Amino acid sequence: MANTPDDRLYSKDHEWAQIGGGQVRVGLTDHAQKQLGDVVFVELPAVGDRFEAGEPFGSVESVKAVSEVYVPVTGEVVEVNGDLNDSPELVNDDPYGEGWMIRLRTDGPANTDGLLGADEYAEYLKAESD
Repeated sequence: MANTPDDRLYSKDHEWAQIGGGQVRVGLTDHAQKQLGDVVFVELPAVGDRFEAGEPFGSVESVKAVSEVYVPVTGEVVEVNGDLNDSPELVNDDPYGEGWMIRLRTDGPANTDGLLGADEYAEYLKAESD
C-alpha cells in the first residue's frame, strides 16, 4: 500500500498539495513515483509562471515513460525545487519531503474542490486497482 500522509490533499492525477502560510507545496504521490519507476529527469516551470488547477506544469521522465505533472490548485509559481535538476531520484526516494516540485502562491484561500483527503485518496487507489 502506498504511503499517504494525512497532512495534505491529493488529486486523482496523483499529485499532492500541502497548504500552509498562503502557499501550496506540490509534488508527486508515492503511488505515482512507484508507477513511474526510477525518475531520471524532471522538467519544472519558471518562477512567476501561473497555472489554473488541472493544467500541466511540467513533466517527469522515468526509465519507463514521460508523464506530465498537473497543478492541483490555481496559483503562481514562487519557488521550484532546484535540487531535482541534479538529483531527480529525490522524487522516488522522498516524494513527500525532499522530492517536492513547486511552491505556489494562491490568490486568497486555495480552492481545493476536487481534491481528496488521505483516506479518500487511499480509497480511490484501492478502487482504481480493483
